[in-house]
Amino acid sequence: MIAVTGANGQLGRSVLRFLTDLTDQPVRALVRTPEKAQDLVSAQVKVAHFDYNDPAGLPGALEGVDRLLLISGSEVGQRVPQHAAVIEAARSARVEFITYTSLLNVPDTRLILAAEHVETEKLLEDSGIPHVILRNGWYLENFAGTIAAALEHGAVVGSSGDGKTSVAGRDDYAEAAARTVAGNDLSTRAVELAGDEAITLQDLANEISKQTGRQISFQNLTEEDYAGVLTDAGLPEGFAKAIADASARTAAGELFNGSTALREINGRPTRTLPDYVAEVLRAL
Repeated sequence: MIAVTGANGQLGRSVLRFLTDLTDQPVRALVRTPEKAQDLVSAQVKVAHFDYNDPAGLPGALEGVDRLLLISGSEVGQRVPQHAAVIEAARSARVEFITYTSLLNVPDTRLILAAEHVETEKLLEDSGIPHVILRNGWYLENFAGTIAAALEHGAVVGSSGDGKTSVAGRDDYAEAAARTVAGNDLSTRAVELAGDEAITLQDLANEISKQTGRQISFQNLTEEDYAGVLTDAGLPEGFAKAIADASARTAAGELFNGSTALREINGRPTRTLPDYVAEVLRAL
């Protein structure tokens, strides 16, 4: 049996769609609130309660599970103890193989967002459980708010200068996760998942301009000023600081990787910037 944590999230739901196409194995969708995930239930997929913050309840939810996809938690600052509890529960339940969604270029990157992934990768190494670490690049979907703000204010803002970000769509990463956790290679390894495109924020501004017929500029701010813009837009201060940090470190190449593994795993090109911008514009 395959189990997927965070199965009611956007990435988790996408993974489940691919898994049910790829394999006939039973799948356990692990969610914090089962009553909110009943639409996931099928002949192949069953839903089970799984709360990262309830370590005592985790081993039972993993009984009978051979392979686990550990989707990293969304609570920045709480993820290390949460992931540690899941990994310990997996060991207690005799899970044979774990796939984990990490971040591009860990452990070499100094991004604030990378720190908890570095620690989780070490926990997996120490667990003795065979595992694959999928180091996901930046999601195109992360630019949804940037695009909307650019249309409102006439500019894309950030602190990345002319630094390039390796990007792909959420479904690209989800398919790779599904193929990995359901695949035949159960060796321990780490894989850098970078999209086919590497873009600058100027590229994003140019694409919005092209598709809207408006002149959208790129304004390169200091990291501190960009964090202020994000906070003013409603982001919590800590998260705004982490996003501004990621943007600034992009200028130093920390969100770029030339790996082609994502395309190779999925056997197809990754999603393009023009395609994603068009989707956002249609929705707006």
